[in-house]
Amino acid sequence: MTLQHPALLWLFLIYIPLIYWYIIKQRNASPYMGISTLQGFSGGAGWKRLLMHFCFLLELIAIGCVIVALARPMTREGMSKSRIEGTDIILALDISGSMTATDIAPNRFMAAKEVAEKFIVGRQNDNMGLVIFSGESLSIMPLTNDRGALVNALKNVKMGSLEDGTAIGDGLASAINRISSGKAKSKSIILLTDGTNNAGDVAPSTAAEIARKKGIKVYTIGAGTDGSVAVRDPYGFAATTIETKIDEESLKQIASLTGGKYFRAKNATTLKEVFAEIDRLEKTLLDVDRYSRLDENYMPWAWGALAAYSLMLLLRYVVLRRIP
Repeated sequence: MTLQHPALLWLFLIYIPLIYWYIIKQRNASPYMGISTLQGFSGGAGWKRLLMHFCFLLELIAIGCVIVALARPMTREGMSKSRIEGTDIILALDISGSMTATDIAPNRFMAAKEVAEKFIVGRQNDNMGLVIFSGESLSIMPLTNDRGALVNALKNVKMGSLEDGTAIGDGLASAINRISSGKAKSKSIILLTDGTNNAGDVAPSTAAEIARKKGIKVYTIGAGTDGSVAVRDPYGFAATTIETKIDEESLKQIASLTGGKYFRAKNATTLKEVFAEIDRLEKTLLDVDRYSRLDENYMPWAWGALAAYSLMLLLRYVVLRRIP
C-alpha cells in the first residue's frame, strides 16, 4: 500500500494532547470522600470504568482512520511483462513553396499534414519527433510519446516559416541528429518532399551514409506530380504556375542505402496508402514491464472510522448512560 499524501500522517501527533487531556480529565473527574470501609462498594461498576476507557480508545481509532483516509491510501495490483510494437520515428516534412501546389487536394502541404497526423495518432507505442525543412531545416519536436503535443506542433507548422528552397540533405541530417538520442533498437525517418535538393550545406548522399552507419532506416516519399502545377498564395487563391520535378533517383538511393523504401504519392489517396504501408512495415516487438494503475483504497478506512465512532456513541449513550 502507498499513500498519495504521506505528510498527513503527521496529524497523528494530535494523539499526544488528546491522551494528555484525557488523563488529566480522569484525575479531576472523581471526587474524594473519606469513609471507614469500601466493603459496600465491592463488585460495583468497575467494568463500566474499563468501558469508558474503551470508548476513548474507539475515539482515537476513529480519528486515526480518518487521518489515514485523508492520506489517500492506494494499492498496486502488481507488475506484468508484455510485448508491444514500438520504435523511434522522426517525420521530416518539406515546407518549401512548391508544397502549396494543388495537384494533391487541397494542396501537397495540407494533405501531408493530414495524413501525418493520423499516422502519429495511430502509433501509440512509439516515440516520435518532427523536423521541417525548405531552404534550411528546423527541429520542431524532439522524440516524445506525448501524442497531443506532437499533433499540436504539426498543426502549428506554417508555410513560409523558413527560407525557401529544398534542402533535403539538411532536413535528413537534422532528423538523424534528433533520432540518435532515442532508446529504441529500431530507428526510422520518414522524409517527405516534392522537389530536388537545391539548398543547404549537407548533400543528401552524405546524410544517407550517416544514417546507414547509425542503423537508421529512411523511408522517402516523393509527393506530387512532375511538370506544371498551380501554386496558391497564403490566402488560398491560385497565384501562379510553376514547374516541379522530384529527384526520384536521389530519394531511391537514400532509401536503398539505409534499408528503407521509396514511395511515390501523386494524389491524396496514394499518400494515405503510403503511410499505411509504412505503418505495416515499421513494427518492432519490445518487451516492457507494465505496472497496473493505482487503486484508491480509502473506503475501508472511512468505514472503519464510522464503525468505531458509532460503537463509541452506542456504548456511551446506551450502556454508560448517566442519570442527571
